[in-house]
Amino acid sequence: MGKFGKKGVIAALAVLVVGALVVGVSILGGEGAQPEFVPYVQFLEMVEAGEVARVVLSDSAEIEFFVHNYEYGFVTSNPRNSGLKESLLLAGIEVTENGSADFSQFVAFIPILIVVGVMLAMRSASRARGAVGLTVTAADAAQSGVRFADVAGNDEAKDMVMDVVDFIQNPDKYEKFGARMPRGVILYGPPGTGKTLMAKAVAGEAGVPFFAVSGSDFVQMYVGVGASRVRDLFKKARSAGKAVIFIDEIDAVGKSRAGGASGGGANDERDQTLNALLTEMSGFDGSEGIVVMAATNRLDTLDEALLRPGRFDRQVEIGLPDLSGRKRILAAHAEGKPLDENIDLQNLAKQTVFFSGAMLENLMNEAAISAAKAGKDTITQAEIDTAYYTIIAGSEKKDRSGIKELERRITAYHESGHALATKLLMPQNSVAKITIIPSTKGAGGFCLNLPPDKMYHTKAELKAQAMTLLAGRAAEEIIFGTENVTTGASNDISRVNALVKDFVSKYGMSDTLGLAITENDDTAAEIRHLLDALYKEVRTLLSYNKKTLDKIAEALLENETLNEDELDALMCG
Repeated sequence: MGKFGKKGVIAALAVLVVGALVVGVSILGGEGAQPEFVPYVQFLEMVEAGEVARVVLSDSAEIEFFVHNYEYGFVTSNPRNSGLKESLLLAGIEVTENGSADFSQFVAFIPILIVVGVMLAMRSASRARGAVGLTVTAADAAQSGVRFADVAGNDEAKDMVMDVVDFIQNPDKYEKFGARMPRGVILYGPPGTGKTLMAKAVAGEAGVPFFAVSGSDFVQMYVGVGASRVRDLFKKARSAGKAVIFIDEIDAVGKSRAGGASGGGANDERDQTLNALLTEMSGFDGSEGIVVMAATNRLDTLDEALLRPGRFDRQVEIGLPDLSGRKRILAAHAEGKPLDENIDLQNLAKQTVFFSGAMLENLMNEAAISAAKAGKDTITQAEIDTAYYTIIAGSEKKDRSGIKELERRITAYHESGHALATKLLMPQNSVAKITIIPSTKGAGGFCLNLPPDKMYHTKAELKAQAMTLLAGRAAEEIIFGTENVTTGASNDISRVNALVKDFVSKYGMSDTLGLAITENDDTAAEIRHLLDALYKEVRTLLSYNKKTLDKIAEALLENETLNEDELDALMCG
């Protein structure tokens, strides 16, 4: 029977037979009993479930449709949606207009019916996974092995979600004080910081089923289907008793509706889905032992109705790990890997500022792959360094024969400008590596500038950071002239513009605008003024230290790469 199996062939033949009968009845002009009215949302669910065989579109207030294995039809409200016909045809449903159909239309529909039969056979397996096509995984968390001990770093976040675990396990302790369990917990933070892992750990510690879905699972072409899927998800969770529902990428359905039109199409579907989610969450009485957890990279983009008390009561930041957290994450991912005894995880943790948990896992994995490819017995510092710089800037290009000498000199002075400015303006930072070897990510070279772990940055530090970013372009201009500056500073310029914009309109540090953070023409003028002033200042600084700039650049041209000790020696010599 092929990969579709016996059932698939039967389904295809059934579609052909039923389709032929339906069109044949239409041609003969037969009339059935008085059609029964079906709500439009229910009609869409029937379409999604593959129950609808034919739809008769018209300009009246209602449209007629026919279901497989029924001789008579049903009617539903006419949405007068210009895209409805195309959507129905894509779903493999026969569509006629104004009730008219002739034999030529019947013949024309035969190829479509064949394709639909095959599609239905392919979809039969996925339908079995859940009502209305929603894929929900209900893992037995007691057997999943994920616990808080597996979540390195983010200790403050763990403390906040431990309350949820305790509430699920010991509801009586809280009920005697009249406290209810938080209905929802939003986990927010940069990508790769372990939001999903944290949610799994909550279910694991509580010993309850873990229902995981993505926000995009709720967004479909048919208005009303997403809302039905939300209801089905909560129904499954309630049937399991106590449970954790996890919605990843909740932005797909929960983006703010303030100030935006929501008429028609995807916006109507998203609004109905969001409303269904809000309704289901409001229906908790606090004693069911069900908590909804969700993840987002941008908390500020979510709708206010989601974030109010009684919905997602708690917002927990899952941020980038600090020094201690990075060391623990590295140690966790080093388990089972033959590390050389000379590898210092504490030092590696210091070098991985701004690395997420996912990036740290990738670092150790890439190092292991490199060691295996090289046929080594252990993972040495060489593999760690290779993996580290590959993640940051890409792999080094092997063939550098096509690079012109002038381009090498421009790159050398550009990176020397960054390094010298960092040493003079941000001595607390570490310049771990400077190189003019181009990478597979398109960089001609890079200067690795590692700041210390800290929570806040001063006004002076932000200005120094901006000048360090501008120093590469400034060095090019000093050596090669204004007309010969290159496109190599494009990434620096993008970053420094974002930094100075935040300096003015987010942090309120502008001497001219003060605490006013409204973005307007004055804001743009102040950003331009600050960029010009900072560029002039760093250009003057590098010009004053041109001899040192020349020494660093010449050393790079000779050796291609310098470490921090070598850079310090050049500056002191």
